[in-house]
Amino acid sequence: MSNVEALVPLVGVSRACSALNVPRSSFYRHPHPVQPPRQTRPRPAHPRALSLQEQAAVSAHLNHERFVDCAPRVVYATLLDEGIYLCHWRTMYRLLAREQATRERRAIRRHPLYVRPELLATAPNQVWSWDITKLRGPHPGVWYSLYVVIDIFSRAVVGWQVAEREDALLAEQLIADACEREAIGANQLTLHADRGAPMTSKTVAELLLDLGVAKSHSRPTVSNDNPYSEAQFKTMKYGSSYPDRFMDLAAALCWVRGFIQWSQHRASSQWDWLAAATRRS
Repeated sequence: MSNVEALVPLVGVSRACSALNVPRSSFYRHPHPVQPPRQTRPRPAHPRALSLQEQAAVSAHLNHERFVDCAPRVVYATLLDEGIYLCHWRTMYRLLAREQATRERRAIRRHPLYVRPELLATAPNQVWSWDITKLRGPHPGVWYSLYVVIDIFSRAVVGWQVAEREDALLAEQLIADACEREAIGANQLTLHADRGAPMTSKTVAELLLDLGVAKSHSRPTVSNDNPYSEAQFKTMKYGSSYPDRFMDLAAALCWVRGFIQWSQHRASSQWDWLAAATRRS
């Protein structure tokens, strides 16, 4: 390629490539030495441009209390009616833009950037997530409610139950038992949930206040703010062994107990692998 580059100034690109049997596309794709940037001269001022004194006079008129709420077109027309010509109204706009004195004049809503809230767990029993899902009963219209509370750090299930209905009292008992079993102290735990009726009930709120547990809820109209519980329910219902319907409450309890045992074993295996990897590093 260096031979081609040596011939190009003498015979041109086409003849040089033909003589040496080199495709022109290869020559153009070949990286050439970077040419030094051209020295650009500053753009000369227009002979009819406003001087610094004239620009200061225009800015003084635009910023005067008389024209503080007027657009440059209005200022331009008003001054013409008074026999005063400073410059064109477009020049007034340029001067205001240079001084960062222009803005959107329409009454439109501004949307500030909010920081997305995040719950961070660095150890077990710091943040729990809980939710309720429906299980098909033996007949259409018959549903069982599965309550599950998981630790988002270890993905371990710390409490669960299957009931015939959604009830804040059942949720209260489930959370109280889980906190007692895990020996949760005051100001240790944050409990996250969506905005369902049992989750936002006064009964559960008073329980969390008594236990010293901070409560957290999904943002309004945001459907993916409780991902850990939703992901576990999807893993359960998309499994090949998940039945289409449960014949009774006892059958639902038996199947869910097997799934919880499998998920606990899976979570403990992942935790053991993570701990071993941390020790090796």
